[in-house]
Amino acid sequence: MKTAPPCTRSSSYTRPTMTSLTDSYLWLEDVDSPASLEWVREHSREAEAKLASSPQFKALEQRLLAQLNSSERIPTAQMHGSLLYNFWQDAEHPKGVWRRTSLESYQLETPEWESVLDLDRLSALEGESWVWQGARFLQPFSGRALLVLSRGGKDANVLREFDVLERRFVVEGFNAPESKGGAAWLDPDTLLIARDFGLDSRGESTMTTSGYPRTVRHWKRGEALEDAQTMFNAELEDMGVWPFHSRTRGISYHGISRRPGFYTQKCYLWRSGELVTLELPDDAVLDFWGEYLLVSLRSEWLSHPSGSLLALPLEEFLSGARNFHRLYTPSETGALEKWVGTRNHLWLSVLENVQGRILRLTPQAGGWESQRVSLPLEGTVDLCALDADASDAYFLSATDYLTPSSLYLVDGEAQQKLKSLPHFFNSEGLKVQQFEALSQDGTRVPYSVVARADVVLDGQNPTLLYGYGGFEVSLLSDYDPRAGIGWLEGGGIYVEANIRGGGEFGPRWHQAALREHRQRAYDDFIAVAQDLVARGFTSSAKLGIWGGSNGGLLTGNMLVQRPELFGAVVCQVPLLDMWRYHKLLAGASWIAEFGDPDSPEDWAFLQNYSPYQLLEQGVKYPPVLLTTSTRDDRVHPGHARKMAARMLELGQNVLFCENTEGGHAGAADAGQRARMQALIFEFLRQTLG
Repeated sequence: MKTAPPCTRSSSYTRPTMTSLTDSYLWLEDVDSPASLEWVREHSREAEAKLASSPQFKALEQRLLAQLNSSERIPTAQMHGSLLYNFWQDAEHPKGVWRRTSLESYQLETPEWESVLDLDRLSALEGESWVWQGARFLQPFSGRALLVLSRGGKDANVLREFDVLERRFVVEGFNAPESKGGAAWLDPDTLLIARDFGLDSRGESTMTTSGYPRTVRHWKRGEALEDAQTMFNAELEDMGVWPFHSRTRGISYHGISRRPGFYTQKCYLWRSGELVTLELPDDAVLDFWGEYLLVSLRSEWLSHPSGSLLALPLEEFLSGARNFHRLYTPSETGALEKWVGTRNHLWLSVLENVQGRILRLTPQAGGWESQRVSLPLEGTVDLCALDADASDAYFLSATDYLTPSSLYLVDGEAQQKLKSLPHFFNSEGLKVQQFEALSQDGTRVPYSVVARADVVLDGQNPTLLYGYGGFEVSLLSDYDPRAGIGWLEGGGIYVEANIRGGGEFGPRWHQAALREHRQRAYDDFIAVAQDLVARGFTSSAKLGIWGGSNGGLLTGNMLVQRPELFGAVVCQVPLLDMWRYHKLLAGASWIAEFGDPDSPEDWAFLQNYSPYQLLEQGVKYPPVLLTTSTRDDRVHPGHARKMAARMLELGQNVLFCENTEGGHAGAADAGQRARMQALIFEFLRQTLG
């Protein structure tokens, strides 16, 4: 990869200082108050009037919608019993239809689908805007499932028992009212369930300060939910507690995961009517594969380095053994992404310099055999077991920035190509290159550039730089019709930055930008931006940036830290007020990532990346588009609302758009997604050219 000199901040840059923590826009945090909603409607109308009235907007929106509704998309499916189940949205089913087919039919160019549940019909019948959040099947398969449905796309959901054989809800079955939380089948007549149960016998809330359940109960069929027996209580200050069920190779495990913080957990197995604690590092991630306990390390343990994957038969572990087999050891440029178990093999999806690899692991007498799997392309790969109880077959998907996704059925050495996406945008003449920028502290930061092979490096190319940099989330080389249709086809350059805080190089890459080290992620992003300018791809006036959620915090900090470096800023469903983020919705659960504003020691560094408080009078900021959702119950819409209000007060060029539903995704169906995407690309076109 090509490398540029380390980034440097411009000599004119001085970090803003906070002079006051008064908040004149606190009223905008009242999500559904008449005053707040009137403000939202007024400014959303203004944004739409400016962006949606352009001659090309409607055509772009319709093309994006056509892609989202295309029948040529790959219907991802999971096997339950002898059939494959898929949730599908299109123009005829905007809210979606849950359907199924046989494996033989699925392999046909046009499978024959049987509808199981039509969400549009259900929504119309019940007068609700239901959004699908999945199904939890009773295993082994018996035809019963818990459907997880959300009103308008919120994280909070309702649970309703469904008979998939009869294709109907179970009369007097398990039905849990709206709440954040989860449930797992213990047996056909019992659930382990974590919900908001109101106040407990001591008068304390059954929800944590992070807004997640702290209580797990045994809920027996026919019993009122409020009468279900409590089996576990977490602490009020914990992030939350979740029941789980794991089944592979015909072996089931039930238990409870207590999460004191976002990156810590205590796991308890339900065995013979009792909870047994698994004594493992608090920051380890654990799973089960048949008789094996799997442990993924975030920090060194028993001489095994951070980023390793370990395995040991569970019964041996419970008997005191700690002689784990190390299945994966990370390299300087490698990281473990996920693992999937089938009947006889464990499959590891790993990254090597942000490119996907698959390893097949097989337990042998005295050790494990490892073999690298041949892949159809060097890019991003993912896999899903077909039937982890009885088969070694799995689905493999493969893609990169310019290659539409293809789906393969892999069984043994045979890779049968089942389906491929069409080319949703014209990629002729485009080329992908990977570069490195040197961050402020000399760290090499990779980034990928998608541009015309004959691009002229004159600094005049409109360029869109995307980033995230948090929660160990990796940005990979995925085929993105959204960017292709909305940006690349028009001659723009698209860039993704693999900055610290992500997971591209394992836990160390993430942990390097935690809490007081957060500025490293922002320095990395600045380094990539400056590198793009130095190489002649673009100039500050032509450089736009885009991020959502934690990525919205990233772009918000770029706005206040380096306003002269960027020509446009898109900030979606963002965190922006780091003084109050932990008091809003799920914010308290992210203290392990960002820090605690109530701690003077933490606020000393947090205040340096709280964009809402760092806005200053007299500074010229680039044009900004802020978007959010009224029904986002994860990142409070008040962040975006208050930021827009403050910037308007300062006379800045800012547009604000709030969707009335959609949850943290910002949109509940394809029509809403297409419109929001079109608004974003039209904003970038108007500001960057």
